[in-house]
Amino acid sequence: MLETSSEKPAPVRVISEAISEYINRLGQVWVEGEIAQLNDRAGSGMIYIRLRDPSVDMYLEVTCPRSVFKAVAPLSENARVVINSKVNFYTPTGRLSLSAKEIRQVGVGELLARLEALKKVLAAEGLFALERKKRLPFLPNKIGLICGRASAAEKDVKENARRRWPAVRFETREVAVQGADAVVQVSAALRELDNDPEVDVIIITRGGGSFEDLLAFSDEGLVRLAAACKKPIVSAIGHEQDTPLLDLVADVRASTPTDAAKLVVPDFQEEVGKIKNLRERSDRKINDLVILEMTKIVNLIQRPVMKDPLIMVTSRQEIISGFISRSFMSMNSKLLRAFDEVTHIAARVRTLSPQATLDRGYSVVQKSDGVIVKDPAALASGEKIQLRMAKGVALATALGSQEDSKSE
Repeated sequence: MLETSSEKPAPVRVISEAISEYINRLGQVWVEGEIAQLNDRAGSGMIYIRLRDPSVDMYLEVTCPRSVFKAVAPLSENARVVINSKVNFYTPTGRLSLSAKEIRQVGVGELLARLEALKKVLAAEGLFALERKKRLPFLPNKIGLICGRASAAEKDVKENARRRWPAVRFETREVAVQGADAVVQVSAALRELDNDPEVDVIIITRGGGSFEDLLAFSDEGLVRLAAACKKPIVSAIGHEQDTPLLDLVADVRASTPTDAAKLVVPDFQEEVGKIKNLRERSDRKINDLVILEMTKIVNLIQRPVMKDPLIMVTSRQEIISGFISRSFMSMNSKLLRAFDEVTHIAARVRTLSPQATLDRGYSVVQKSDGVIVKDPAALASGEKIQLRMAKGVALATALGSQEDSKSE
């Protein structure tokens, strides 16, 4: 391990040779990318290639012998290749490059197989599931539009959207929609529009193209970014037969840019017609309800009880009068019977009363102590007695019994 310090710095050649030694240990590597630039220097026997990563803005310089390049010719810029190479570090200038030993062009069949494998992986993660799809707003405040520069797709979306809703607003990001910079620029525009609080929905569109032209919209990084967006996304990448992976992860897929415009905004005339129709239906409904209630009121007014409201009182009054009359008659009858009964009882009481006996001329004889005399023999001659009569008490003296008087 190389040890350095501020007191013991290493010279440039030592550092350069150490880097070269480390890189040489890598051996041969297989690398995949897109040809961003081809430089055929006549007479040099070498072809210089600038290899670009298809997903991010990174490059590597490749030197390729003409014989190796011609073995797979013709190759052009934007072609996707796999290169077997050795990493070289040129110590005099500190330049890193790859020395190509073999070049293989990635064919359409192989790309399709890779996309199909990626599609299965993303589907297994649930990125294409219907339950994660977001609904489009009925009338978005502003529409984010990602499209090519001065493209027909942009014109189609805006014209059709304004034809349907004249007040629609767009936040447009013109980017590269194919080639080396497409993924980076589309991803940056998508992040920017997703973070814009005024944007309610995002349209990603281009006017179709070949399979290779649409490869950027099947990039795994872009697809995952679209799946993570908070705003609903409408994909209008190609035509009906074009299906990049972005179409599958988008919340809504539009077959064409024109169809995308129809999906994101309602038709003004159609909505006005709906409102007019609803108003007419509500007017008819209200009129029908008013007529129905008026008919009910008329029917109620025509009922006998409404024509003569007092009939309920008068009919009950006759019944109550009958009840009162019968109750008086019943009460009088009971009172007369009770009066006769009381009279008879009173007569009997008077008949059986001691006063009535006295009124007939009888009297009660009592001694001075109040004891009633029942037997004349109980009286002594000359004894004072009381005679209680009907209208008072008389005092008398007993002379004796009648038998005694006869004997004298």
